[in-house]
Amino acid sequence: MTDSALDQQCVATVRMLAAEAVEQANSGHPGMPLGAAPMAWALWSRFLRHDPAGPRWPGRDRFILSAGHGSALLYALLHLTGYELPLEELKNFRQWGSRTPGHPEYGHTPGVEATTGPLGQGFSMGVGMALAERMLAQEFNRPGHDVIDHHIYAIVSDGDLMEGVASEAASLAGHLNLGKLVYLYDDNRITIEGGTELAFTEDVSLRFAAYGWQVLRVHDGEDVEVIAAAIAEARADGARPSLIMVRTVIGQGSSKAGTSHVHGAPLGREELLAMRRRLGWSDEPFHIPEAVGAHTRQALTRGAEQRREWEGRLAAYRQDHPAEGARLEARLKGEFLPAGWDAALLALDFGGKATATRVASGKALNALAPAVEGLVGGSADLAPSNNTWLTTVAAGRNLRFGVREHAMAAMVNGMALHGGFLPYCATFLVFSDYMRGAMRLSAIMGTPVVYVLTHDSIAVGEDGPTHQPIEHLASLRAMPELRVIRPADAGETVGAWHVALTHAGPTCLILSRQNLAPLGADPLRVAQGAYVVSDPPMGDPELILLATGSEVELAMKSQQALALKGRRARVVSMPCWELFDEQSVEYRESVLPPSIKARVGIEAGASLGWHRWVGEGGVILALDRFGASAPGGEVMKRLGFSVENVVAQAEALLNR
Repeated sequence: MTDSALDQQCVATVRMLAAEAVEQANSGHPGMPLGAAPMAWALWSRFLRHDPAGPRWPGRDRFILSAGHGSALLYALLHLTGYELPLEELKNFRQWGSRTPGHPEYGHTPGVEATTGPLGQGFSMGVGMALAERMLAQEFNRPGHDVIDHHIYAIVSDGDLMEGVASEAASLAGHLNLGKLVYLYDDNRITIEGGTELAFTEDVSLRFAAYGWQVLRVHDGEDVEVIAAAIAEARADGARPSLIMVRTVIGQGSSKAGTSHVHGAPLGREELLAMRRRLGWSDEPFHIPEAVGAHTRQALTRGAEQRREWEGRLAAYRQDHPAEGARLEARLKGEFLPAGWDAALLALDFGGKATATRVASGKALNALAPAVEGLVGGSADLAPSNNTWLTTVAAGRNLRFGVREHAMAAMVNGMALHGGFLPYCATFLVFSDYMRGAMRLSAIMGTPVVYVLTHDSIAVGEDGPTHQPIEHLASLRAMPELRVIRPADAGETVGAWHVALTHAGPTCLILSRQNLAPLGADPLRVAQGAYVVSDPPMGDPELILLATGSEVELAMKSQQALALKGRRARVVSMPCWELFDEQSVEYRESVLPPSIKARVGIEAGASLGWHRWVGEGGVILALDRFGASAPGGEVMKRLGFSVENVVAQAEALLNR
C-alpha cells in the first residue's frame, strides 16, 4: 500500500469511528469530524509531538479541539494512536461514566488538554498556552539548551471565530507575536442555522492579517499533503501566529454533506451503511483495518523516542545549569511553594491603619512574588486600580491584557493548563460578567487561577449603578468548585491570598475600593470560612451579626451601639461560604449556635443565599436593587447600610 493510500485509509478510519460513535449514542455531532478528519490526520501523523503512554510530559506539543462539539474526532485519534482509551469507550460515547463525554473534558480523558465546547474558549486558552511556552523559554532556555520548545495547535471552527473571546485573544496573540501558535481553521461555512452567509460574511483572512497573523489557505480539505505543507510553512514562521484556512465540507462522504443537517444529529443507520459501501468498508461496527492499526500505533514508539530525547535535553540542561534546572523541574511538576514561601506574606504589617483590601492585596502579591516564582498575572487595563502590578520582581512577570476581560480569563486558564505558572488576573467585580464563561470552565477543570476582583460594592460610589456590583457575589457563589473570598480587612486579605495559593482550584478575591478598619484577627482564620470576631463583654450573645467584607466593620460598630442599649450581639466575619461549609458540624455550630435564632445577615449585595445562614428567624440586610451615583458613604447610608438601620433591624428582631 502506498503512503498516500494508507493516509486515505487512516482518514477513513477516523471518519467511520467518529460517525459510528455518534450513531451508537444516538447523539452528537458527526459533521465536523467527517469534514476535518484529513487536517487532523495531517497534524497528528506528521507534526504533533506527543507520547500516548505519557500524556503529560512537559516537552510535548499541545493540541486543542476548540470546536469541542466534534469530540468524536478527538476520541478516534486518541484511541488509534494508543492512548489509554479502549475501543469500548468509543462505543460508550456520551454515556454515563464513560471517558468519552459529549465535549472534551480535561482531567477526564487522557490526552485532552483543555475542556472545550463553549466556542472561542479553546482558541483563547491556546493563546494562553503559547504565552506560557514563550515565557518559560525566555526564563529558562540558555545557549545550546532549548529545553522549552514546543508548539500549540488547535482546530477551530466558524463558530469559534465568531465569538468575541476569540477575537480578543487573536488580537493579543498577534500583538505578542506568538509564533508557536498554529491553528487549523475548519472553514466549512456551515452553522446550525444554515450557511455562514446568514450572519458571517467578513473576510476572515484580512481580519487575522490585520491582527498580525500569518494566514495560509488550503483550498482542498481532502488533500493531506497540501495541508501538511501548510502546517510546515506555519511552523517555519516563528515571528507570527498562523491561521491555516482549510476549505472543508461538513459531513464529507454522507448524502447530507455540505448542509446544516449533518451538524448535530446522527447520520442514521441507512446513511451509515451507504457510507460503508462507498468506502468499501467492513459492515462490522467500529472496524479498524489491520494496516491502519499498525500504522497509527507507531505513535507510541515515536512518542516514546521524542519524550526520551526531551528528557535527555533536560538532563543535559540540569548538568550545565543545576540551579535553573531544579527550579524548572519544580515548576513543571506544579511545585510552586517552597519552604517558607509565606513568611513575608504573614509578616506584613499594616500599622493598625484602615486599609482598602485592594491595597492590602497588592502588598500581599508583592510579598509573595519573590518566593513564589511561578506567580504571574495582570489586569484588564486596570492594574493601578486593582493593585496587581508586581514591583518586587522582574517586570516580565507582569502581563498586560488590555481591555480584554473575555480573553484574559480564558488565557490564564491556558497558562495554568500548560504548566509552569500560577496565574492571576484582575478587573472590577462588576466586569466579572465578561469573564464568566472562562471562570466556569476554570471551575470545571480545577485550574489554580486567582481572580482578583476589586471595587466590590455600592461603596464604589460616584461611578454609579453600571460599576456597582449587586448580583455578582450570589452568582459566583452559585458556581460549583469556585471559592469566593470577601475579606473584611487587610489581615483577612493576607489570609485570603494564603488560602488561594494553597488551593488546587480557582479562587475569587472580592476586594474593596474604600479603606476598612483592622479587625486584629489571625489572618489564617480565613481558612475556616467564618469565625467569631467579637462576643459581648458581659453574658452570652442573644443575637448574631453575620457579615462579609466591608460590612463586618459596620457590624462591629453596630455591636457597640447595641451594647449601649443593653443588647448582647456576637459579630461573625464570614469571608468564604464555601470554606465554612467544609468545616465540621461542631465548628459551624460553635460559630452559629442553633440556639441563637436572632441573626442579622449584612452584605451590600443580593440577598440570594443568605437565608441559609440567618434561618427563618433572622433578618437579611442586603440589596436587591441597583445602586446610585453619589459618594460611596452616602450611597451606603441611603440604601440602609448604617449603624442606625442595623440596630433598628436587630431590636425589632429581638422584640418579636
